Amino acid sequence: MWILLGVIAIASTFINLYFYAAGKDYKHAMALGLSFTALTLCAEYSLVSDWVKREDWSALGEAPNFERVLWFLTIVSILLNIAPVLLERKGKRS
Repeated sequence: MWILLGVIAIASTFINLYFYAAGKDYKHAMALGLSFTALTLCAEYSLVSDWVKREDWSALGEAPNFERVLWFLTIVSILLNIAPVLLERKGKRS
């Protein structure tokens, strides 16, 4: 499930950037990108929670690797999704 949500988050982020570049309203796509990023994190947390409930300790050995990847991808998602807002503000100052 988290993979599907992650793919939707990535697609929404690229749609957001495309809409900004095309001069269209990008705010709905930005909201979708950030929302699906949050849902991806929740789904991943649920997966790890399932591993704990089943006492699947070998699967939990992979959790530290997931943690670094999820932190990185979440930060990148936030930065890419808010980039149009920041660029728009910078353009208004000039």
